[in-house]
Amino acid sequence: MSNVIVYSKSGCVQCTATYRALDAKGVTYAVVDLEQEPGETVEQFKARGLLQAPIVTTDTDEWAGFRPDKIAALAA
Repeated sequence: MSNVIVYSKSGCVQCTATYRALDAKGVTYAVVDLEQEPGETVEQFKARGLLQAPIVTTDTDEWAGFRPDKIAALAA
């Protein structure tokens, strides 16, 4: 299975939905608080078109927002 990292913000509804979907599929992941990350990390995400939380990165993919389709593919 890929290394999965969820970059999130406090009070983020889509982040919570992502955690629940990952948990339901049995996917192990790490959480990184975007509000504690240096500004250049956020700017790098923005430069790649990742403009909303959560930002999910795996060994082979990355996406922004709650994406049940991507989570299902990751768990397959």
